[in-house]
Amino acid sequence: MSIDIEADSMTDGDPERDLNKMSFLEHLEELRKRLLVSFIAIGVGFLVCWSYSEQIFAKLQAPLSAVLPPGDTLAYNRLTAPFFLYMKVAFFAGLFLAAPVILWQLWLFISPGLYRKERHYAVPFIVFASLFFIAGGYFGYRMILPATCAFFVETGKNFKQMVTVDDYFSFASVIILAAGLVFETPILIFFLARLGIVTPAFLIKKFKYAVVLSFVIAAIITPTPDMVTQAALAIPMILLYLLGVGVAYLFAKADPKGTPASS
Repeated sequence: MSIDIEADSMTDGDPERDLNKMSFLEHLEELRKRLLVSFIAIGVGFLVCWSYSEQIFAKLQAPLSAVLPPGDTLAYNRLTAPFFLYMKVAFFAGLFLAAPVILWQLWLFISPGLYRKERHYAVPFIVFASLFFIAGGYFGYRMILPATCAFFVETGKNFKQMVTVDDYFSFASVIILAAGLVFETPILIFFLARLGIVTPAFLIKKFKYAVVLSFVIAAIITPTPDMVTQAALAIPMILLYLLGVGVAYLFAKADPKGTPASS
């Protein structure tokens, strides 16, 4: 009995005992549950957006319509194309609408691996991750998409354009979704810092590589030749990285002395 009491006293105050231990099968069951709820949320978002899918696509095609020759419109080459297009539009819009629920389910999946005090970040994580994702999508729609549409239309001005609704939706949705994911950089750095994978010192040391990578990504996403447009895309990425450095400084895993690790 004395041994048991001694063992209990040794673990008293140990943050490790705040962690929920789960087996591999329990992790799979938890993943299935979170995916199911996420799919239901997307389904609800799809149903809500279905009635507005035509208006949503009208907004989505506005950047291209603004640079097309007068009288030109998007085309379709299959009778069922408009119907399936509006389904995809409703699903895509429903994904953004369901983003808070999806992120909530992501938090519930990873929270058993966090200490009790770290689970208090749930509401800030859901709020900020949702806002960053939606803001990134809006940035892609307002900044990246018009620039790329103008560039490609200008490049093909010597030809008769026949852009199909399917091609344009695939093009636009990839840009908007990619921008939304890029804006999650500070959230990703938060988790890497909490896990001790990166530190503020490491991120600052690699800042010059982050700048180069930001311009490379900007050049790929928006293949316009002018540096002004590329800089307009790269600068927000760099600012997000710097914001991530600040997040890492505030929330990085502490070393045994209680201060954030420095290397």
